[in-house]
Amino acid sequence: MPKGGARTTSGPAPDPDALRRDRDAGEWTLLPAEGRKGDLPAWPLVGHSDREAELWSQMWAKPQAFVWERNGQHLEVALMVRNLTMAELPGCPVNLGTLVRQQMDSLGLTTPGLRANRWKITRDEVADRRSAKPAAPARQASRDRLKALRGAAEAG
Repeated sequence: MPKGGARTTSGPAPDPDALRRDRDAGEWTLLPAEGRKGDLPAWPLVGHSDREAELWSQMWAKPQAFVWERNGQHLEVALMVRNLTMAELPGCPVNLGTLVRQQMDSLGLTTPGLRANRWKITRDEVADRRSAKPAAPARQASRDRLKALRGAAEAG
């Protein structure tokens, strides 16, 4: 067993919003918040349940799926989905839940997993601004309207 040295989880998690991130700014992968579009990859394991098919579809619509597809992680995602469906059953062993959490961290499905993988989910802020409704005009307070009326009456 190795002794000493850095571990993947040692030290504070990287923070993409930290003040001095110019030294590793290029190391972060930005993932679009809209998620992955396109055809669903084929299920790589033998057989699947309806719940596994449902989760498989949900997983491949997530922003992280861009990286999984690029890295060919279909098997890892399928194993996590299978273990997650088993962990949902009553009376499942506690260590199965731990395994699922570790798999989710590895796939970037948790906040610590996103940080460890140096992935950041971003929104298209320009498109958000385009589609946003213009702000409603500020309503004038009733006292201010009354003052304006009194002022107009006194001037007239």
